[in-house]
Amino acid sequence: MAVSMYTISAPVFVQHLNALSAILDKAAAFAKEKKSEESFFLAMRLAPDMYSLRRQVEQACKHAVWACSLLTGEKALEFSEADKSFDDLKKRIAATVSYVQTFKPAQIDGTDDKQVTMKFSSGERTYSGQSLLLTLILPNFYFHCTTAYDILRHLGLELVKRDFMGTPAKS
Repeated sequence: MAVSMYTISAPVFVQHLNALSAILDKAAAFAKEKKSEESFFLAMRLAPDMYSLRRQVEQACKHAVWACSLLTGEKALEFSEADKSFDDLKKRIAATVSYVQTFKPAQIDGTDDKQVTMKFSSGERTYSGQSLLLTLILPNFYFHCTTAYDILRHLGLELVKRDFMGTPAKS
């Protein structure tokens, strides 16, 4: 039996983005408790050449939006790059979750073989819908969610795996 393209994308994005939003709530409370500026947390990165916490969250949202828009041909949700607080990031996540939830299984299922061409700084690459989702979008989405979690753990936030996982969608 084939796996549903919808099932391995939209509900996964919603689950992990909602978990990321809850983690940002904990980060905001932690920053307040430590009397630290949110900007310190948002600018933190694990290595000098890695994205900051802010960019990790933005990229997780971007990959969820890309998956839905590229697979369905619908116009992608656009954001400004003006996230300056945990609240701004939570609004971005909420908008992304709302966008992803507008898609129905029938719009995404059956896109396994759809040809999608993406432009990168190194040139163009064409993917099948399944390859796009499994080899580009999902690995990047998980990477950015995990890295955001790891940055906050590194800063001393008491988070556990359940915080990262969130609540799975009911099937």
